[in-house]
Amino acid sequence: MIRRLVDLSITLDNEVITDPPFMRPKISYQTHAETVAELQHFFPGVTAEHTPDGAGFAAAEWVTLTTHNGTHLDAPWHYHPTMSGGERAITIDEVPLDWCLQPGVKLDFRHFPDGYVVTAADVEAELGRIGHELRPLEIVLVNTAAGGALGDPGFVSKGCGMGYEATMYLTSRGVRVTGTDAWSWDAPFVYTAERVKQTGDHSLIWEGHKAGRDIGYCHLEKLHNLEALPADGFTVSCFPHKIKGASAGWTRAVAIIEE
Repeated sequence: MIRRLVDLSITLDNEVITDPPFMRPKISYQTHAETVAELQHFFPGVTAEHTPDGAGFAAAEWVTLTTHNGTHLDAPWHYHPTMSGGERAITIDEVPLDWCLQPGVKLDFRHFPDGYVVTAADVEAELGRIGHELRPLEIVLVNTAAGGALGDPGFVSKGCGMGYEATMYLTSRGVRVTGTDAWSWDAPFVYTAERVKQTGDHSLIWEGHKAGRDIGYCHLEKLHNLEALPADGFTVSCFPHKIKGASAGWTRAVAIIEE
């Protein structure tokens, strides 16, 4: 049996557009020769010429991020202060590890237009199409049209989103981690804002996220390469970085396929 690994994570990059302007990551690079001062902190008087090949000390990077840059796992705390009927919502450092290494299922919603809000009926129909019955703790990944638009100036507004009832369909069946290749689990804000304006219904804002008030769950955002996955028969690894009291943590999400 051969184990194949599929990288489901985007790359943090100063140039590739994956976030709105106000929250884009910033990476500053230092070459080996530019870190001699750091070397001298530990070894006073040592210069670049004293290092092997006179190359300097060590390459390094300084990174300015939010916990929601890059491919990341959102904790229930991100959505609401409470979850599951009034319990304190757990933060990313409290997410059970067994939630983050489980069999995966992929729902292909690339045909839905940008801004479409996926319903429970849509989820049920797709599960029927692929012949899969959900089991508790399976990780459900949603492949949207945003997956092919990474780096596009309009990436944030690409793809469909998961509505309240679609999210509850999953979590009520024991799913505790979901994911999307779009910027958000919910439909892009530009479309939601228009629906709120037309209806006056503010409960439409972040309805998929807010489903976590009723059943606590995590979701992955800004996944990549989901089109390379089969509908099921793979395992997802998505352990988040352990950040005290945080609403999210970065992850190198990977699918494991045994062939």
